[in-house]
Amino acid sequence: MESLSLIKKGAVEIIREDELKKRLSSSRPLRVKAGFDPTSADIHLGHTVLMEKLRHFQLAGHTVIFLIGDFTAMIGDPTGVSVTRPQLSMEQVMENAKTYTNQAFKILDREKTEVRYNSEWYTKLNMEELIKIASRYTLARLLERDDFTKRYNEKKPIGIHELLYPLMQGYDSVMLKADVEIGGSDQKFNLLVGRALQEAYNQPPQVVLTMPLLPGLDGIKKMSKSYGNYIGIDEPVDMVFGKIMSISDELMWKYYELLTELPQDEIEKLKDQSIKKKINPMEIKKQLAFMLCKRFYSGDEAQHARESFETVFSRKEVPDSMDEFTLQSSTGTVLVYQVLVDAGIAPSKSEAKRLILGSAVNINGAPVHDIFRKIEARGSYIVQAGKRKPFRIVFV
Repeated sequence: MESLSLIKKGAVEIIREDELKKRLSSSRPLRVKAGFDPTSADIHLGHTVLMEKLRHFQLAGHTVIFLIGDFTAMIGDPTGVSVTRPQLSMEQVMENAKTYTNQAFKILDREKTEVRYNSEWYTKLNMEELIKIASRYTLARLLERDDFTKRYNEKKPIGIHELLYPLMQGYDSVMLKADVEIGGSDQKFNLLVGRALQEAYNQPPQVVLTMPLLPGLDGIKKMSKSYGNYIGIDEPVDMVFGKIMSISDELMWKYYELLTELPQDEIEKLKDQSIKKKINPMEIKKQLAFMLCKRFYSGDEAQHARESFETVFSRKEVPDSMDEFTLQSSTGTVLVYQVLVDAGIAPSKSEAKRLILGSAVNINGAPVHDIFRKIEARGSYIVQAGKRKPFRIVFV
């Protein structure tokens, strides 16, 4: 089954694959759901991993539901956090949601996408109906969730509203009659709650398909605006190109696998040519940056971004004789402002932070705006800081 092969590409887990095969073999288009809480205004490359999978279902002729969790965003998904998230107001959420669909349609087919907001049903829900939903699940099962268990054992507070979040995400599937729900691998618990609630409401349980979490620019934590390690798909094209060029060679292959449609055998071929030094990894990374920029902008804009990058960072503009500073390498990450201090570029941490906040620091062509931005403490980077000429930082 050709469509199944495309749908399975890159997936971490499918629960249950036999159910998915059976549903794909029917003539009825499946209802495929993925939810996105607009806790910030930007959609970043991490979000697009799920959107690409939604697009695969669209290509196979199925109905995609792009669910904007405008109501659940006010609660805040407790997945993967050790403390209660600060709550957002409806005004903040709706401001963030304004650009969500336009950004999403850089990937999804607008004509084949059903856009829904879960405030459609939650603003109409009364207390009696909420109690009925809550009665369909047990506290014991909710506390089986790793992050709740950890916080409970560490005697850290867990808000009752946080316990409601998985139920609300699951109830979304009931209201939408979802056949399939797609989410990150960290969302598995919530997605399974959807299966349980659908069965409780006499609906066939949805198939759960989980995707890997995309590492951010630091190569360690998942891509997130809160970590400052993200690439927004609505950022200026030159910035997107430069940020992609700033990732490590090792991380580059993960981006190829999760963000491009290049077949795995072709990715392995590129990797082999890189190892054998038949192709410079820098050229392979430029190809990646071009492919992604072309997807979110136009071919002309992507080409212009590439040419701009090469003008600034070509061998002619950045000779081997440029100033070079060596720092101690490690397996972890280091804050950019600390790098500037350790290399003697900035006399103090406060001055290094001032340069960053003043948009006066670039790494491999990508502007650094977040004072908490980190880079991997290995390899080399071309850096610009203030009025100083570009220099090279090498971790040894």
